[in-house]
Amino acid sequence: MAESKIPADIAKMSFEEALGELQALVRALEKGESKLDEAVQFYERGAALKRHCEAKLRDAQEKVAKIVIGADGSVGSEPVDLG
Repeated sequence: MAESKIPADIAKMSFEEALGELQALVRALEKGESKLDEAVQFYERGAALKRHCEAKLRDAQEKVAKIVIGADGSVGSEPVDLG
């Protein structure tokens, strides 16, 4: 089983950088022209990029809050359900 730790170079990437690289890896795999060892490396890196993107999205979701007004007129916030 592959280790779930995200490599340091990926951990430093922005969401957009990681997503862009993930999309490039998917395109390369879809072409079917890679040798088996290379395809496995692409898959493993893609899995790490996917985990990184998911973590970035979770972090962003936790920071986003919906402003609500209570029955008594008080203003507050609550987490937004984006799913």
